[in-house]
Amino acid sequence: MRQKYKKHIFVCTNQRPEGARVCCGEQHGLALTAAFKKAVKDNGLLATVRAQRAGCLETCELGPSVVVYPEGIFYGKVQLSDVDEIVKEHIMNDRIVERLALDFPSEE
Repeated sequence: MRQKYKKHIFVCTNQRPEGARVCCGEQHGLALTAAFKKAVKDNGLLATVRAQRAGCLETCELGPSVVVYPEGIFYGKVQLSDVDEIVKEHIMNDRIVERLALDFPSEE
């Protein structure tokens, strides 16, 4: 099977009504999406990497959240200042940005 992209970056942009559970979109989800798209373009990665907005990733209290596939690595509390580091380290060099990576307990 051929894949169109080597890596896929999903940024939570979910919005909830005021007073509801916290959500990533309120904390610059669209700005993060734009920043990832710009970083992908600026680094010449458009042919192999796709960055796009996503709905709820169910890590709301840990957001703003980003997930990178095919690895399935979730990042939490992502700020605009973290975008270049994630792109350079994880996307370009396959090194997880440990300080932002979320650790989920095994369901075994």
